[in-house]
Amino acid sequence: MEQYIIKGGKALQGNVKISGSKNAAKGNVLIKNVIPKHLEAISAKLIEIGVNVTEFDNSIHISVDGQLKHANVKTLPYPGFTTDFQPQITTLLAISLGNSTVTETIFESRFGYVKYLTCMGANIKVENGTTAIIDGVQKLTGAQVCALDLRAGVAMIIAGLVADGYTTIRQIDYIERGYEGIVNKLCSLGANIDKIPLNDKRAIQKFNWLQRFTPKIP
Repeated sequence: MEQYIIKGGKALQGNVKISGSKNAAKGNVLIKNVIPKHLEAISAKLIEIGVNVTEFDNSIHISVDGQLKHANVKTLPYPGFTTDFQPQITTLLAISLGNSTVTETIFESRFGYVKYLTCMGANIKVENGTTAIIDGVQKLTGAQVCALDLRAGVAMIIAGLVADGYTTIRQIDYIERGYEGIVNKLCSLGANIDKIPLNDKRAIQKFNWLQRFTPKIP
């Protein structure tokens, strides 16, 4: 069994790219080999919360140069906002200014991951199992969490990257089944992530030691 360990912090906020699709907190990313039209609902919501989105023929440029803002999101069948990105947008709204809601209309019991976000400092309440009411906070704090499924696992990675301190994610098999080489892709953007054996204290100590000599991204 293995787990991810992530070193977060403000220098890394937003250097997040999710397997050929997109989601960003604060950063500057060009995502290639996508069909922007297929992502219009996601792009529109990201623009609403303060992300700069520029679409090209087969790529999308994303950047953020200010505080993310609140929004209301409802999952719908295509071409609406896809339920596959519900956990990720909820994580972004957890660190956005103001009060937001995320309503899940496609599947039941899709907010199980929220308990881990609240452990990291998010202020989220789930009503009737279908709507997350979010009061944005300035920061999250690293914690030990689990990937309950593929999408929730990616949300935990995003949360770990924008959090202060260290986050460990268990049950990473869910993530790796759906996102090939995700650790290498994120590390190429400046993320500090490593995959280590479960409960391997020596590996954790080595990771912590290496971070002392890792150049910070300006």
